[in-house]
Formats: sequence, structure tokens, C-alpha cells
Amino acid sequence: MSKAPSGELAIQNLAMPANTNPNGDIFGGWVLSHMDLAAGILAKKLSCGRVATVAINSMHFLKAVKVGDVISCYVKLLKQGNTSMTIEVEVWALPSTQEASYLVTQGVFVFVAIDEFGKPRPVVKPHAT
Repeated sequence: MSKAPSGELAIQNLAMPANTNPNGDIFGGWVLSHMDLAAGILAKKLSCGRVATVAINSMHFLKAVKVGDVISCYVKLLKQGNTSMTIEVEVWALPSTQEASYLVTQGVFVFVAIDEFGKPRPVVKPHAT
């Protein structure tokens, strides 16, 4: 298990009481939605346009997020195909007590670059500078 985040910081958010499940912990779907947004930001940047999530290959919750924790989503490109991008997402939480951050979950998301009609399109390769 990682001792420090891997990848680039894509988004952060504060876990609020409205985001809790019946046990009082932050709802897993709330965390998952942030992971999808974070991976989508990287996919959009890499493809220079519109993208769609097509798969979540894996996801493992390791620890609960508590109200008041700040979550940080880190993203890293694992693989790029002609129209697709496979992106790893790690979510780390910083407790409101400001103790050390801890890994909450990690997952692998697959995105496809799409055109204005929602059809797959080639991922634009960045020009060398």
C-alpha cells in the first residue's frame, strides 16, 4: 500500500454531513462520483475534448471517510489507446484533526474520447514543443 499519493492532484472536496450513509460515514457513491470526475478531468485534458466513462475495472474501499475530512483525488494515466484512456485514481483523506492523510480507495477507470454525436474518436496526441 502506498505511503504517499501517486499521480497528479485533480480535485479536492470537504466531506459534509449531507453526504453520509445511514452509519454516519461518507456514502461510497459520493466518493465514487469524485473519482469519476477526477479521472474525467485528466481524460478530457489528454484527449483535448469530450469523453465518456465506459468502465470501472476495479475499485477497493480501504477505509471510511468521516464528516469534516478533506478528500483529494489523484490521477495517473496507465494506458492510452486509439480512442481510450485507462486512468488510475487514488483518493486520500485528511482528517479534520489534521493528522496524517490516509488512502481511502483506489480504482481504475476507462474513458473513451467521443465526438459531438457521442461516437468514439481518436485521442488527439499532443504536439511536441
